[in-house]
Amino acid sequence: MEDLVTQVIAQSVSRTRAGWFSGLMGVVIFSGSLPATRLAVMDFDPVFVTVARAAIAGIIAVLILMVSRPVRPIRSQWVSLLVVAGGVVVGFPLLTALALEHISSARSIVFIGLLPLATAIFGFLRGGERPRAVFWLFSIMGSGLVAGFAATGSESGAFSGDLYMLGAIIVCGLGYAEGGKLSRQLGGWQVICWALVISVVPMAVLCAVTLPEQMGAIGMPAWLGLGYVSLFSMLIGFFFWYRGLALGGIATVGQLQLLQPFMGLILAALILAEPVSPAMIGVTVAVVLCVAGARRFA
Repeated sequence: MEDLVTQVIAQSVSRTRAGWFSGLMGVVIFSGSLPATRLAVMDFDPVFVTVARAAIAGIIAVLILMVSRPVRPIRSQWVSLLVVAGGVVVGFPLLTALALEHISSARSIVFIGLLPLATAIFGFLRGGERPRAVFWLFSIMGSGLVAGFAATGSESGAFSGDLYMLGAIIVCGLGYAEGGKLSRQLGGWQVICWALVISVVPMAVLCAVTLPEQMGAIGMPAWLGLGYVSLFSMLIGFFFWYRGLALGGIATVGQLQLLQPFMGLILAALILAEPVSPAMIGVTVAVVLCVAGARRFA
């Protein structure tokens, strides 16, 4: 009996570690999303960036499913896939692209500090998870720091950009939680592939309609940004991320997203030469400490 209990505990620990590793890999990949989107919208229209990244990733997803031939989702799972598609395929990319027309990539990255709380809330509502009360205290403290930072912003156009980012965080948290729950049944890469397949036809049509007239005027940085968000942010990152949420828990692994601002701010400074203020760094450090506390009591 003791051997059986030990084996069960060991398997649980192994799953949790695997979940954290997969989640961390997803966060590393996602860290480049906002700087890459910022590069893309310098020359491309935000709507085109949104539909093009979904169309490109969708075509690749169709090919992956044709080769692998996984089990098709059942009827009830298609509803969840529609939620995932609306949140992470369309909603988050479009709202962040619109936000980045008004605010810097560095400023938008700070809002990622709200994603763990949003993901945990939807994990509670949709995934049936029940973190301890202290977990919510730390999560709310971290979110309050982000909200306070946004309220003190002085960038031109910051208010509208901040609103877009808040909307993006809400729909992304829902898409993450729904996808994490569904990944327990289908598998992480299958969830994002099927969600992209749902969207590929309308996204491809809109991509053709919104295609820039002067393609020759598009600079290489914008093309590289579009390529990154299409292949890595929209597809490969979710292979790791949804697997991590399924294995390690939506609320718990979701806290890894607070490492994303650190990585994103570094990329924004290195790639875009955007100023990173001491206030941004201070808020990010404080929020990460809150997430460490939230993880401890998840």
